[in-house]
Amino acid sequence: MIFLPFSRSGRAVIALLIGVIVALVVGVLMPRSARAQGAPVRFAYLQGADTIASEVVTISPTAARGVLQYRGQPRIEWEQAHQNEQLGVLTLRVFAPGSADGAAPLQSFVIAGKGDSMIVDMSGNGQSQRQAVLSKAGAVALVGQSVVHASLVSQYAKRHQLTTLSAFMTSGGQTMDATFSDQGGVTTLTVANLPIVTTWVDGVPSVITIAPQNLRAVRTAGAPSTPRAPERINYDAPAGAPYTAESVTIQTSRGYTLAGTLTRPAKAAGRVPVVITISGSGPQERDSRLSVVKGYMPFREMADTLARRGIAVLRYDDRGVGESGGRGALRDTATSVDFADDVLSVVQYLRTRSDVDGTRIALAGHSEGGLIAPIAAVKDPSVRAVVLIAGPAYNGRKILEYQNDISINAAPGLTTAQRDSIRARVPAALDSIARSSRWMRYFMTADPLVTARQLKQPVLILQGDTDMQVTPEQADTLARVIRSTGNTTVTMRRFPATNHLLLNDPSGSPFGYAKLTDVHVRREVLGTLADWLVTTLKP
Repeated sequence: MIFLPFSRSGRAVIALLIGVIVALVVGVLMPRSARAQGAPVRFAYLQGADTIASEVVTISPTAARGVLQYRGQPRIEWEQAHQNEQLGVLTLRVFAPGSADGAAPLQSFVIAGKGDSMIVDMSGNGQSQRQAVLSKAGAVALVGQSVVHASLVSQYAKRHQLTTLSAFMTSGGQTMDATFSDQGGVTTLTVANLPIVTTWVDGVPSVITIAPQNLRAVRTAGAPSTPRAPERINYDAPAGAPYTAESVTIQTSRGYTLAGTLTRPAKAAGRVPVVITISGSGPQERDSRLSVVKGYMPFREMADTLARRGIAVLRYDDRGVGESGGRGALRDTATSVDFADDVLSVVQYLRTRSDVDGTRIALAGHSEGGLIAPIAAVKDPSVRAVVLIAGPAYNGRKILEYQNDISINAAPGLTTAQRDSIRARVPAALDSIARSSRWMRYFMTADPLVTARQLKQPVLILQGDTDMQVTPEQADTLARVIRSTGNTTVTMRRFPATNHLLLNDPSGSPFGYAKLTDVHVRREVLGTLADWLVTTLKP
């Protein structure tokens, strides 16, 4: 089971489920003319009208090479050796975001099929490891983040007149059944219920579409399309809102500033209570948006709800994100404890303001934020209250084991013996992940209950009953453990048909997030949050 973890790169749990980095079989897929010419083929990845990635593929007589760059994400370079229509060794290298050409990779993988197994040699962080992963003879490995690669696998299937094939997913170590069809210049490869539809021109992909993800890869001419920077988000208060929205800059003791927005009831007299929102795993801007769920802005909705009830809210761009400083090593090597220090900088800033009550500050953390908020509250006992929203009660290793088990059980086309074999490799894979990332190492070993037992403040625990990322019983555990220390001011609410994102979702599966039509935090959740805070933050 192979993962390519990066320090808080995307929402960690979602990334482990659906942000698959996989190997590609390309050496025999492109036309002979392109292979002989070695001409680069360039693609722009579009989600709606936004360019989110670029990819360049070059074919030579002995190897195919590709460079894939998603906006703000690690650069992936791959090389597939080939000869006489036969595939050789695949090399995959992963580089830090923004790293220069010639920089050392964070991780490298050499992948080769042998019988019914994939032999994977991994190196990174000064260590190396070999894994033999049970697969199927002739299985084709896929790069899950690359629709171009999946499209080229379609060409492979067409050449060999295949209607079905085995797809080896190197993230998760699963071999999944895929289907292929060809309708006169348009091919469809379906993997994990995702149809990847390719229109071919002169034997080369022209447009590749994955409709459920609103994603297209379009062949471009000339220089590769560079993922453009996202448009600046307007954090102003909406017209007619009964509150103001002020842009603020917060100085930290670590040499960088945090940028945020303070919403404050417009007609409030004197000092008002204030809530600080704390994001989950991954680099998040102040609204805590999620690219896979368009229009999802939970912290903006919380700020709107609370400001209408007389409570100010300060939401901020995470360290190294948006308008905040702290990029580079300050972010890449940071752990939940470091992010708690950022929260405390926000607390200190608020106490310097004359329009908010520094004695009535609450922390509200979602997901990993539910791990960070208690750390900050224990360090500063004068914080008035803590809200844990889908916060973990287990260490990250247990959570990742659970996530892996879901993926293994859901993978089609595997025998019981194959599932057991994959499951047996999970511990070693998690050990490898822990060695490769300081953030992951802390996340996998930290026990949230140790900190939870030290909370003396009033605590509100909010949890969705269909959450498949932080399972619902963890809310019960948190409430029980905090109460066991004598803290009698603990309130816990669970909401039916509510997923990890606090959205209406009877399934709760992260695989279905992109298909959700209601992207607004459930009114019951917002109402419970507001009612509790109004009562708890009274003077």
